[in-house]
Amino acid sequence: MVVQAYILIQTDVGKAAEVARAIAQVNGVTLAEDVTGPYDVIVRAEARNVDELGKLVVAKVQTLEGITRTLTCPVVHI
Repeated sequence: MVVQAYILIQTDVGKAAEVARAIAQVNGVTLAEDVTGPYDVIVRAEARNVDELGKLVVAKVQTLEGITRTLTCPVVHI
């Protein structure tokens, strides 16, 4: 089973492209793009389970320089 999520990220001013490039290199991230709107970067990530997804977000994404806030939205298939 694979758990997927979108991570919406706010960054310091002018850091969106740099943050997107850095996040794209993280194992488990399948997409990272800088965008316009209330969030600066949108990331799609996947892991084997919810615990691993949480560790990915907390230990590898939120620790990157330039990130000020994240919102993780798990993908749900009904």
